[in-house]
Amino acid sequence: MSGEKVPSTVLTPDAGQPSTSTEPNPVKKVSNRRSFLKRSVIAGVAAGVGTGILSRGVPAFAQTASSKSLSPGDVAILQFLAAAELIESDLWTQYAELGGIGDLPPIEVDPNEKLNPYQIALSNLDPDGPQYIASNTLDEVSHATFLNVYLQSRGAAPVDLSQFATLPGSTAKGSTGQLRITNLMQLNVDTSWYVRYRSVANPNAGATFPQAITLNGVTAIPRSDADYKGASNPNFAGNDHIQAIANVAAFHFGQIEQGGTSLYAALSQKVTDPEVLQVTLGIGGDEIVHFLEWVDFSGNGVQAPIAPFTDAISGLTFPNFFSPLDPLIQPSLIFPVPFEFKPNLPNVAMIRPVVDEFAGAQAAVTALTASGLFIGQSTQFFDTLSVLAEAADNAQRG
Repeated sequence: MSGEKVPSTVLTPDAGQPSTSTEPNPVKKVSNRRSFLKRSVIAGVAAGVGTGILSRGVPAFAQTASSKSLSPGDVAILQFLAAAELIESDLWTQYAELGGIGDLPPIEVDPNEKLNPYQIALSNLDPDGPQYIASNTLDEVSHATFLNVYLQSRGAAPVDLSQFATLPGSTAKGSTGQLRITNLMQLNVDTSWYVRYRSVANPNAGATFPQAITLNGVTAIPRSDADYKGASNPNFAGNDHIQAIANVAAFHFGQIEQGGTSLYAALSQKVTDPEVLQVTLGIGGDEIVHFLEWVDFSGNGVQAPIAPFTDAISGLTFPNFFSPLDPLIQPSLIFPVPFEFKPNLPNVAMIRPVVDEFAGAQAAVTALTASGLFIGQSTQFFDTLSVLAEAADNAQRG
């Protein structure tokens, strides 16, 4: 089901560059619907047009958790994070079906089957790339499952976005063909994170960063078996078309995981309950682990022997970031460069941004929408995310 589309201009929180989107504005005020949705979230309505909140019954395996009820702010934070992890699980499952390998329940992968061209292209970036994708997927699914059960264990309503799985996905061999929440085939990948972590400027103070490479209106997965075919690339053993798709995916991996890294850091500052803080810091730390891997992974696609190359089919060009060398996009700088937290303090290496304006729940929804990840989604979907995000950002410690 697709809602009415209205053109809107959305700013990505990092690059500060407008991108035209046909999705409904995720942060616009929708008086009657928003009011109803907000009441639905608070009341834990089990069905209807809200967030798809499930039954408040507590599974047997969750009964050992603390019975102390949570503050409304902590519930709002956990519910938004659960929604975010369901979205991540949906997109990572698509990557895992086509590019992953290894232990992928409930995805069945034959370890003896020959790698498909997409898996080979990902392996060109790192021989363990398909396994990393499988592991990242498993982690995100565990986050979503845990957060929902944890909410129930503390007497709060979990989140279910399954009613929004309406988008057709890839038809390439390996895809289950099921309907999706997210769209990986028309992305505007924000690559400004690649520059931000190599810069001394402070995004918490509003500093913006250019795109490391322009990736607009591109697919990050093979859309059909036709994408497995392409012209040979003389620079490496593979074809440039599927390699370009894998390179897009690599930068998208980084965008998604750095977003989660900042989101957990921003929302953790609002948490009241000590156990909830353990949860948000713990899962946020796992997002950091993911992010660091994809920093290195994406950089391998913009240096020899992969780059430079141009995909004649899509027109995408991936230069060699070492030629000429620019410290702001240097692939070997995979750790955060120390930046200016405050003018009167020494530079320090840390996660950034970590403030609501650029890293909070509403900023995350805006950035994901601008990326094209939700192209084709309904107005109801955007209203749901907006309500959850606003509630999470409005939470206050204590």
